[in-house]
Amino acid sequence: MTTMRFSSTAIALSIAALLSACATTGSQTSAYPTLGGAKPLVIGHRGASGYMPEHTLAAYKKAIELGADFIEPDLVSTKDGELVARHEPNITATTDVSKRPEFANRKTTRMVDGVKETGWFVTDFTLAELRTLRAVQPNPARDKSYDGQFQVPTFREILNLAKEESAKRGRTIGVYPETKHPSYHITEGLMLEPKLLKVLAEYGYTKKDSPIIIQSFEVSNLKELRGQTQVRLVQLIDGDDVDSMGEVTLVAPFDRPYDFALARDKRTFKDMLTPAGLAEIRTYADGIGPWKPYLASGAHVLGADGKPKDLNGDGKITDADRVALPPTNVVKDAHAAGLFVHAYTFRNEQPLLLSDYKGDPKAEYKRFYALGVDGLFSDFADTAVAARDGM
Repeated sequence: MTTMRFSSTAIALSIAALLSACATTGSQTSAYPTLGGAKPLVIGHRGASGYMPEHTLAAYKKAIELGADFIEPDLVSTKDGELVARHEPNITATTDVSKRPEFANRKTTRMVDGVKETGWFVTDFTLAELRTLRAVQPNPARDKSYDGQFQVPTFREILNLAKEESAKRGRTIGVYPETKHPSYHITEGLMLEPKLLKVLAEYGYTKKDSPIIIQSFEVSNLKELRGQTQVRLVQLIDGDDVDSMGEVTLVAPFDRPYDFALARDKRTFKDMLTPAGLAEIRTYADGIGPWKPYLASGAHVLGADGKPKDLNGDGKITDADRVALPPTNVVKDAHAAGLFVHAYTFRNEQPLLLSDYKGDPKAEYKRFYALGVDGLFSDFADTAVAARDGM
């Protein structure tokens, strides 16, 4: 990847070009550079997780209030087979379980995607036991005043919330579930996908136009799902980190789908984003969900000593000390393959924003909308909606 700087001026020109292209004449509808010209979706990442404890009904409802088109629950299974929303099977950081003496003996060590983790796992709790716990904010930089107030919701409760809010607001609110660590759940005898399809069938969500999109970082489960449902499927694309030159780095377990690792398939997430890789994804999925640096990254400015410069003078080296690089061809190539692109994850915190955005998170959103993303996952749905609707 080139280290040429993509300046704030260039970003502004790109956005201006988009606005010109989106101009309407007569009764024409505004168009976006998305796959089908539709307005890009705003997906409430784990709900309104920038404001409230993630994966709670309160966070999902807040995201809807802030204008999200879809809400995103990560699905894991309880010991008795109920689908619930948690970011990981390990619930140590997202609940108050570590402070509950009645569950002290449930602390254990398990292997998740080849990595040894110690803590408390949903798969060791029945739904009734899990419901006695309360959610907490795992991000220390965010508001923790809601800690201890909300239960862990079931998938059915989330679907019910979306239906109720859709009727109340006169607009369709979709649900965008992710099957978390499918291979791990198989080893636990708690395969996610049959339960997911069963619940969706109960709600009549079986068609391509159903307000449901299923996503996964693994591949074999998506291929199996393709033969069992018409709902939209998304292949997620992960990475480990971004180096100083702006390149996504690949370190296990974030280098490839874990079912690839189990099968000793050497293909990586980067291989999946080549034209050939995208063509294969199109055989079983409707879209891709790439980590946003794959679409447009940023590089550090290196000093004479070869170390990154602290551009904002805060004494730390963060994304705020990077400068934007030209976008890649991933969006263009995905659209050419007939795949929509939903990028993740967009956040408002200043250390996460490239220097070109000058502290304004809306500038980042506008840049990616201008690239033609068909949707994006945001912790702050209100910011994402304001940036989109203000273009």
